[in-house]
Amino acid sequence: MKYVVTVKPGSSRERIIQTAPGELTVYLRAKPHDGEANEALIRLLAKKFDISKTSITIHRGLRSRTKIVEL
Repeated sequence: MKYVVTVKPGSSRERIIQTAPGELTVYLRAKPHDGEANEALIRLLAKKFDISKTSITIHRGLRSRTKIVEL
């Protein structure tokens, strides 16, 4: 399943909000530096959907706040 994910790095707490079908807003504590926010995004999505981290792929937006992620 593919999701359009809007990432909000540097948040005070981590959480995932579904804004529409197929769209998520993810608040991360990690800063967007050296891929830390992308790693935190994958970790948080794996925990929420109870899947392994290796089954999550960021297809677009590695350096953007808007990403297309496939689970």
